[in-house]
Amino acid sequence: MQTGHEREQPQRDPYEHQAAFQIPERVPVFALPNVVFFPRTYLPLHIFEPRYRQMVVDAAAGGQCIAMALLKEGWETDYYGNPPIYSIGCIGRLVSVQPMPDGRSNILLQGLERYEIRNEFFDKPYREATISVLGAGVEPSLAPEVRHALMTVLEQYLRAREDAATWEGMFRNEVSDEILVNTLSTYLDCTPLEKQFLLEAEGLHQRARRLNDLIQFMLHDQHGAKGWG
Repeated sequence: MQTGHEREQPQRDPYEHQAAFQIPERVPVFALPNVVFFPRTYLPLHIFEPRYRQMVVDAAAGGQCIAMALLKEGWETDYYGNPPIYSIGCIGRLVSVQPMPDGRSNILLQGLERYEIRNEFFDKPYREATISVLGAGVEPSLAPEVRHALMTVLEQYLRAREDAATWEGMFRNEVSDEILVNTLSTYLDCTPLEKQFLLEAEGLHQRARRLNDLIQFMLHDQHGAKGWG
């Protein structure tokens, strides 16, 4: 399995009709050691393991959803089994499947909502789970001072980087707060555990503040800031 990220954000909000899409109660789970998926972002994946080939076929024919999850520490000894995973992840809607002649495929997931696992099932080649969807709550936007503080520390971080121009689009006023925070959470060069910490934040304001703290830590850590994306 390989991953890649697309940094271009659509001009129109592709999530405006998301409420009409039904997320199944039982979903396939794609557990990886280095990927944390966020709502309102996109995740391209290259699928080559036989069990996950079957997962994509089943998802495309069924509920159109795949639950991304982060493997817990120690997964190396049982990767091809069912090692423990974090219970909170993000549901992805399968918006594109590009099959290859040898059975591999490239897929694109659209991040919908966070979820929490209730029960896991292992009767198929891949893991499944029943889930509770964790909605975005009642925070459609950040308080102006919270967004301003986040953008200020981000500008400080990018000022010393050669690729700062790549991120200019994220400073546009029309970029929504949720897309801004979740996209920055995706591309910030921190550990998967730190990204899981961001994902598990209870609400947009808490995630923005955690992101702010993390960027400040990287600013002040002489060896911590390695890059983006």
